[in-house]
Amino acid sequence: MSLLARPAVASFAAKSMQRLALMADRRPSGRGSAAASHDRLPEFPRTVRELTVPTSFGPARVVVYLPKSEGPPPPVHVNFHGGGYVLPLTELDDPLCRCLAAEAGVAVLNVDYVVAPQHPFPAPPRQAFEVVRWIAEHGGEHGWDGSRLSMGGQSAGGGLAAAVARQALEEGGPSIALQVLHYPPLDLVTNAKDKHAAIAKPLLRPWMAEVFDTSYVPDPRERADRLVSPAHPSDTADLKGIAPALVITAEFDLLKAEGERYSERLQRAGALVEHHDVPQADHGYDGKDDVKAREVYALIARHVRQAVNS
Repeated sequence: MSLLARPAVASFAAKSMQRLALMADRRPSGRGSAAASHDRLPEFPRTVRELTVPTSFGPARVVVYLPKSEGPPPPVHVNFHGGGYVLPLTELDDPLCRCLAAEAGVAVLNVDYVVAPQHPFPAPPRQAFEVVRWIAEHGGEHGWDGSRLSMGGQSAGGGLAAAVARQALEEGGPSIALQVLHYPPLDLVTNAKDKHAAIAKPLLRPWMAEVFDTSYVPDPRERADRLVSPAHPSDTADLKGIAPALVITAEFDLLKAEGERYSERLQRAGALVEHHDVPQADHGYDGKDDVKAREVYALIARHVRQAVNS
């Protein structure tokens, strides 16, 4: 067993990564990751407000992006950011949220959920589900139509979106018109060292995945849980009736194979709307490549608009 597979070591490494991310956002120049994200895709305006959603895991801060529209309350899309279940990278999804609000005509709620190692599994997916349920029930008070709801996420956020859809299936709601799973981790049972990317040095390295996986689910026996690894063969439950899904993978990503497997599983359950593989792209490609980001965000927006208005 490697050192990073030991929970105490992984926790130390994860907290160090969190501190580095926080320091980067507090640069004296004021050009941290949040500010840089706000500058990207400038054609999509940024008009936001914040609210707090009460959950049994503590209050969750939510950034609300409202579309420019008059008339009845718009549909709502809930977004979960990436970061390996460890990094609180809410603002990195700002370009995506602005795009979806403008192009899909939805209120986008970007969720600042609890992260590991301070809040390991099952806290993040359970809180995420409580947030989505609250959003579905309280739209009339805050300016959106909770009966027309979609949700999704990138990387770890995609894993949380899959977990929310599974809980909604098992608990009889809320109704989710579409789940968007964007290069998600869906198999933490398989060791990261046994996963293979199409390039020699992918962005997501096995050592990073080991830090994330161990911090998020310290007990390896729990990694087969259906809310963690729905793409692993050990999860054989019938998914008929689960929310329709748009699954997006990246050609060079270490996580591509598990995204493909889950797409196939969703297709067998009659729940796959589309599986789109982004060519010549690695994990997190949309954080730097504005051309590819615009193309894929437009795809997501089309699917969201169609799902919440059908």
